[in-house]
Amino acid sequence: MAKVEEPAVAFDTSDVDRHVGQRVGGGQLKEPVVVNDIRRWVQGMQYPNPLHYDDAFAARTRFGQIVAPQSFTICCDVGHGAGPAIVGSIEGTHMIFGGDEWWFHGPRVLPGDLLRMERRFHDYKVTQTKFAGPTMFSRGDTIYRNQRGEVVAKQRSTAVRYVAEEARRLGFFEREAPRPAWTDDKLDAVEETRLQWVRSNRDGDSPRWDDVSVGDALTRRAIGPHTISSFATEWRAYTFTVWGSSYHEGPEHLQEAGWLPEMERNLEAAEEDPALGDGLYRGPSRGHTDQNHAELIGMPRGYGYGASMGAWVLDYVGYWAGHEGFARHSNVQYRFPAFEGDVTYLDAAVVDKRADVTLGVGIVTLEVTMSTQDGAVMAKGPVEVQLP
Repeated sequence: MAKVEEPAVAFDTSDVDRHVGQRVGGGQLKEPVVVNDIRRWVQGMQYPNPLHYDDAFAARTRFGQIVAPQSFTICCDVGHGAGPAIVGSIEGTHMIFGGDEWWFHGPRVLPGDLLRMERRFHDYKVTQTKFAGPTMFSRGDTIYRNQRGEVVAKQRSTAVRYVAEEARRLGFFEREAPRPAWTDDKLDAVEETRLQWVRSNRDGDSPRWDDVSVGDALTRRAIGPHTISSFATEWRAYTFTVWGSSYHEGPEHLQEAGWLPEMERNLEAAEEDPALGDGLYRGPSRGHTDQNHAELIGMPRGYGYGASMGAWVLDYVGYWAGHEGFARHSNVQYRFPAFEGDVTYLDAAVVDKRADVTLGVGIVTLEVTMSTQDGAVMAKGPVEVQLP
């Protein structure tokens, strides 16, 4: 008997094509950064570096005050860089983060800074995945400028857009990400790994470029086990999630992406009750902390934010690089979400070192790998770091 081929899932990108290379609208924060924005950020990202929350410690450093980690740049955006990568309507789709590439230009983000974002849709491709069949990988650029017009950073974010019904049918993550069982001994080992990393460079000493060798390994970092509470804390660390904190400029495009009705925000109703446009309680992010809506979009349970994964990488590298180090470029691709109950491990090794003649500095390249307790690779990519 002949095998009957299942019909291909419709994936019409015609409405996306008209946006390629075009600038897009989005939100801007209303007020400058304050110290508690930075403190809330490192708390949400589980990054206990005293430079970013302890005013007495920070006053004794070369900065003389609390400064933001480089990962905080994304907190100055409305939509954590995803907005310019999600353009055009594709009915019945949802999205997860697929990666971030960053170029940092030098200015640090300090209390009192007010960043503005310029956004453009870059490009896309459609490929077959085990997760959802035909899947779009679309990229959008965000340029971050401070109030002096200086470019702080450029971010190229990848959105993974897929048909939710097909992801539910394939059940990829349900098979590949079973909920782990934790014993007290295993949890104690996770905590010990976490504390060893916290103690590895609390004073912010920077390794000298001359003293670093290819093959050197960084101290392993552990985050988790992740919980619904930790995911909600991550979300609330992003300043734009605070009611009334931002305004919109330019044409609205995110509302027209083709979300499932259950995942849409009601912006008109939110004028009366802001929870209806909140994103977490109602809207595209509710699947992160709600079992039913996670299953609706093809996830087995609550899961973390891709944008936070990018922050974990930058914080991990920044902690090793110390107060005199500076990440210049990173290009990390995300492959596997951080699911409720899982632990995330970060490891890195030096794979290259060179003298940058243009900048007149020494650069070290780290290959960073993020993985689960079962060894599944969640994210991977190089980060170039300037060292003294």
